[in-house]
Amino acid sequence: MTRRVAGCLLRLASAATLAGACAPPSPRAPAADGRPSPEASPADRISLERGPCFGTCPVYRVTLDRAGTVTFEGRRFVADTGVSLGSASPGAVDSLFTELAAAGYFDFAERYVAGEPGCERYATDLPTVVTEVAAGGRIRRIEHDHGCAEAPAALSKLEGTIDEVAGVGRWVGR
Repeated sequence: MTRRVAGCLLRLASAATLAGACAPPSPRAPAADGRPSPEASPADRISLERGPCFGTCPVYRVTLDRAGTVTFEGRRFVADTGVSLGSASPGAVDSLFTELAAAGYFDFAERYVAGEPGCERYATDLPTVVTEVAAGGRIRRIEHDHGCAEAPAALSKLEGTIDEVAGVGRWVGR
């Protein structure tokens, strides 16, 4: 695929994401007892972006939504650069949302980077991973420099689980 076509696809994917973000939420049918359905909002999503390191770390962004749609944007040191679409099991995505909440994702600090509290011991040249989770009307964005030794181990584990559920291996090639 040429860079020009990839650029057009990226702009289309970005426009579609923006349009979806601006759309009003779809109404939910009440449950039999009259309470709102526990069904999640279609705006619920999880994204993970891996940045560069001193070396050949894969650089990409992946986003999953509740329906199981996966959007991968490969940038460097991946098998597929540009935008690729895939799918994940909606059940696996729901389980991922549950795992994120149970692990305390919304209670983690917003930044684990050099100079921030909780990152007194720091190693250079490691990638930064930015995750963002929108669920149940809450949005949390966490910047995690992997050189920060005191970042919660659970955060790194969750990042790996996001990659696994999204199936990024098919695009990264590792």
